[in-house]
Amino acid sequence: MAQAHTRMTRQRAVILEELRKSRMHPTADELYSRVRERLPRISLGTVYRNLDFLADSGEIRRLEAAGSIRRFDGDMTQHQHVRCVYCGRIGDVMQVREAPTVDGMRVEGFAEVLSSRVEFDGICKMCAAALPAGAE
Repeated sequence: MAQAHTRMTRQRAVILEELRKSRMHPTADELYSRVRERLPRISLGTVYRNLDFLADSGEIRRLEAAGSIRRFDGDMTQHQHVRCVYCGRIGDVMQVREAPTVDGMRVEGFAEVLSSRVEFDGICKMCAAALPAGAE
């Protein structure tokens, strides 16, 4: 029975392929538009459920920040992200350094830290070009 929930369905495979083709870290809605070109009958709910499944199973990354729209990344190589503070666009930071650990730090109220991530804030080139001179 569990195998039916973990198999790579055609819908799931197309969602994964489209996500991995993109370097733009799309939202579920943006990915839905792309997937519908290949699977016209797919629903937005199906895309959301499959993205959550793929993220929970470690096939893709779910990028979440407080107050921001959830985005997804199909590139599972180790890297960090930079988010534009104006438009929310996400880019990759590829000169990878180890993510910080809690070795030697006191972490209150938690039995274990499972992972860590670094995310940078910045201004993308399109937003910077639209800003008045000196407004950064």
